[in-house]
Amino acid sequence: MYQAFQNFLEQELHHNFELQPRSIPDGLAEKVSERGKNPATIRSWCYQCSELRKIRYTYIDAGESAQIFNSVIYPDHHYDLPLLGVDFLTFGEKKNLVVLDFQPLFQDEAYLQKYIDPITEIREKYSDLAQNLGMKFYDANRFFSKNLLFAKTDPDSIHNRLFPAYQEYLRLYWQMVKEAKPLSNKSEIAKVIDAQKEYDRYSAERDPAHGLFSSYFGHPWANRFLHEFLFEDALSLAVV
Repeated sequence: MYQAFQNFLEQELHHNFELQPRSIPDGLAEKVSERGKNPATIRSWCYQCSELRKIRYTYIDAGESAQIFNSVIYPDHHYDLPLLGVDFLTFGEKKNLVVLDFQPLFQDEAYLQKYIDPITEIREKYSDLAQNLGMKFYDANRFFSKNLLFAKTDPDSIHNRLFPAYQEYLRLYWQMVKEAKPLSNKSEIAKVIDAQKEYDRYSAERDPAHGLFSSYFGHPWANRFLHEFLFEDALSLAVV
């Protein structure tokens, strides 16, 4: 279902950046589960470059039962850029949920004008994918933008509407990254570090995917995957 989305992300990343592999803790890069109606395989990839300190993406293939593609891109701490968040989920034939956003680190007006307003034209072009659905697990005012794409949709729209929207969002993000000027003020860099850690802490506490990981791969593995790979800085923040 979402293989083309993963392929596009990989091609774009390698075309635009000098990528280096980023380590994934032992046992977390791939796992196969025989639980449930269909066997499930989860695979993850992780990279870094000078502009982006962590580029992670994960694909869960459970055949007709579930297809899930998730990615978060974290800019280097010398940039106050938003995170790029992708979450596309299909369960069975009819349940398709898609989330795509430039996830702001800060909510002040100047920041939003700089990084979120430029997405408005694209978001309006794909307004059918911006359905203003209620959020069960998250506060829409934290780490989400007004230009969030968030929709329940159908397979045809995934290919005909979501895929071109995804391409435009990614290419605008690459442009922002390339045009961004690195921070030199230590206090500003420290604010970015704190904000990215808070994103991980907040996400680790609320991410509903933990239950899905547990159902397929067991609770111990799901805990490790959540805290050692997906949101690894949540632990460092907790220790502090």
